[in-house]
Parts: sequence; C-alpha cells; structure tokens
Amino acid sequence: MHIDARNIENNSIIEGDICIVGSGAAGISAALEFLNTPYKVILLEGGGFEYEKQMQDLYKGKTTGQRYYPLESARLHYFGGTTGHWSGFCSTFDAIDFKEREWVPHSGWPITREDLDPYYPRAHKNLDLGPYEYDVKYWQGKDPELKSLPFDGDAVYNKMWQFSKPTRFGTKYRDTIVKAPNIHLYTYANVTDITANENASAVTQVTVKNLAGKQHTVKAKQFIIACCSIQNARLLLASNKQMPKGLGNQHDNVGRYFMEHLEIKSAELWLAKPDVLKLYHWEWEITKARAELAISEKMQRKYKILNGTASLTPLDIAKNQPAFIDMWTADTAQTKKNFAKLDQANKDGAKKEGHRSYQLFTRLEQAPNPNSRVTLDVEKDALGVPRAMLHWELTPLEKHSLRGIYKIIGEQIGITNGGRVRLMDYLRDENDNTWPEFTGGGWHHMGTTRMAADPTKGVVDANCKVHGIANLYMAGASCYATAAAPNPTLTLVALTIRLADHIKRKVKAV
Repeated sequence: MHIDARNIENNSIIEGDICIVGSGAAGISAALEFLNTPYKVILLEGGGFEYEKQMQDLYKGKTTGQRYYPLESARLHYFGGTTGHWSGFCSTFDAIDFKEREWVPHSGWPITREDLDPYYPRAHKNLDLGPYEYDVKYWQGKDPELKSLPFDGDAVYNKMWQFSKPTRFGTKYRDTIVKAPNIHLYTYANVTDITANENASAVTQVTVKNLAGKQHTVKAKQFIIACCSIQNARLLLASNKQMPKGLGNQHDNVGRYFMEHLEIKSAELWLAKPDVLKLYHWEWEITKARAELAISEKMQRKYKILNGTASLTPLDIAKNQPAFIDMWTADTAQTKKNFAKLDQANKDGAKKEGHRSYQLFTRLEQAPNPNSRVTLDVEKDALGVPRAMLHWELTPLEKHSLRGIYKIIGEQIGITNGGRVRLMDYLRDENDNTWPEFTGGGWHHMGTTRMAADPTKGVVDANCKVHGIANLYMAGASCYATAAAPNPTLTLVALTIRLADHIKRKVKAV
C-alpha cells in the first residue's frame, strides 16, 4: 500500500507494529523480511519515487578536514535510496575485520564473521548476485582464462568480488512493496524528530514533515532507523528535546567514528611481459566476478596494517583518468556523464594482447577515529532540522598501511621475477603523513552509530539496538565498528536481515 503524506489530513496519526525510517538498501531489505507476516509495517520515505532537487537539498551539509564530496550528492533522497547510483560491487568481510586488533585503536565487533555467514546468501538474493561463492578456484573452474598472478597465498591472495546488475531497489522492489497488504509505504514523510517516553527507555513516536507543510505522527512498537550513516546520526543528534545531547548519545558516541574507504591510486605494476590479466578485469554491467589483490591476515598482523585491496587498470588508460574526487559533483547529471566517459575510455583502451604496465588502485579501510565525525550545524533545512556537518579525519595508520600493502605486493611479485612495483611519489617518504589532492573516498559512509557490547564504546549492541532504548534499532553501515576493505552494501544487507530476524523473534515472544 502506498500513501503520499502530502495528500492526507494534516496532523494525522499513523499507527503500526513496526516503523522503518528510510527506503534504501537497508530499509527495503528490512521491509521485505516482514512481507506476509501478521505485523503492520510503516515504511517512511522522505522523498518520492524519482529524483527531485528540492528533496536533495535536505541533505546539504558542510564538510571540514580531509577534502570530501558534496554531501547532497553523496546520498540519494527518494525510494530506493543510494542504490540509484550504486555500481554493484560486492564482497564479504573477512574474519579479521571483526576481531580486535591491537594495532588498530577502537577495533573489534561484538559479533564475528560466523554470525553473519547465514545471512550473506540471503543478501545475495536481494542484490541479484550469483552463487554464494568467493573462492577463486570456483570461478577459475568456470573460465580457465582467469589466471592468477603468481603470488604466495599466505602473503597476497585473490579476493573475489561479485557484481550486481547493479540492482536498483527503487525499481525492482517498488511493486512488491506497494502491493504488499501489510506494508504501508508513506512517501514525502521526512522524520524530523524521535520522541521517547519520560525516562527515554523506549521510543513512543516519530514526527514526519514534508515541504507541502503537512506534519504527522507515527506510533509503533518497534522502530528501525535506516536513513544512511550521516542521516542516522543527524536524526539521533537532532532528537534532543528529552536528552540534550541527542537520543542514544549519553556517552558522546553518536556521529563519531565516521569511516570511509580511501580509494586512491597508489602504485604501478610493471610485468615482465604483457598480460590481459582477465581475472582482475572489470567492465561495467558485464563482469560477473573478478579478483583484487588482498593481504593475508598473517601479513596484516606482521606489518600492523589495515585491511585493503588493490585493483588493476592498464596504466595507459589510468593515467588519463581524473581522480574520483574530481568526478563526483553536486550536479548528479554531470556526475553520470563523467562516469560514462570513464567507462567508454576503459573499453576503447583495451588491448587483446594485454598490457605490460598497470596502475594499482587501493581500496583501504579507514581506522576508527573518534575525531572523524558528524555533528549538527546551526543552519537548518527547509523542514527545520539542523543540517549535518562532516569532519573527515584520517590518521597516520592509513598511510602506513598503504606503504605496507605495496611493500608486501612488491616483494611477492619480485620473488617470482614476474614484475616490479613502483610506488607513487606521495608514498615514498615514510615520515610524510600528508595526503595528495587526488585523495578520495568510495562514497561509503560507515560507523556513526557503531556497534559495541559496552555502551560507553558504541551506540548499538550486537543486535543493532540503541543502548538503553528498548525498541529503537539502527540499520545499515552506520552500525559498523570497522570498515573492512569491501564496499559496504552486501554486508549491510546481511546485517539488516539479521536484525529483522531478531525483531521477529522479539515480537513473537511478546
């Protein structure tokens, strides 16, 4: 069922069993888990079914610290959310990503990789991925031309990625959600405030507003906030009538530990002879699976580095490509043109005989840093909510890790006489912790309502429930305690399905 919140009577009271705020990958995945159940689900979307500039304006904000993308373009504000410009990259987290690592401050989750294992295959279905297989040998069995570089797997291994179509949740799941008798989708219903009971131990209702001047109240027994990492934190911080620092923020953790993936060109690989390196090749909307070079847990521990992967692009193509940080603009149409031009350049530059030189491009997890954070600005949006301010701050560990990754890769390729690795200039001085102008992120927002068993160290518990509030849950990558190397979408969908299962058990037991 679909209701446009602009067209119902002002100050309406909307009631249900479960209220989900946000209809991106997390919000829709949560709603799908309650299809055909006895529970009335209220799914709130701030925008409509298509991109609208005035809705995007609600996501405007300021950035400080490390150079970053315009906030209003980094997330899409309509049904389907940011899956509208998702590239479809998917891979699982590694076991080490969940562990406490003594060289990574604030690392460690209250769950393990094994806790997510049952949910990854279910997430595959939502994302239209292939078989739940991330073993390089499986894919090589499908195509003998997927030959590996000659690395020692105990040091450098091939981490496999699968690629979604990419699935646009707003297109694929629109009819399913709208036709579901127990799911009530309200569009143009922006949540502007969360209200708890007198001692703030449970949420009683949320307030929704829209640009048509309407305001409504939504009441439910369970609330799931699935807006995205920046907006999740913004909403908790702005809901400060009862708790001056914001809901769930007794220990000043909401908004802190904002993490991105550093996505940055880092080195060159020069091979002894040309090679197409088909195993490592990616072509937009064609490639089903490929490998990136990854560092084993053993070597991460030995060199005390963060987790990261290296992808390979022919150097004569890569050297003419602008940095991603310069391609992503506040003009969504122009951004699409920039990436279409990049994709065409990749196709035009391909050589059947292969290439001898490749650019090594790194996707590196960011160390959890409490100074990297989301706060509220004094300026408010058109609905009266303080705008978000993002301070993105890196640490010396990121640059140390980049050097470590290519030291290991360089040593391993050198041992085989298969080639050599050449570091880019900005990585050569081990005492230099500055970052070049072309440093960028992957548009992967994580960590602002981080998971921790100890309420003083995080915002949500192992079930994504806000500490101290019985019926308030956060969904999505904002719950990540560390970022890992892969893009966050596959894992956030798996984590959301796990959250939905937890709520099913909880409401059934009542």
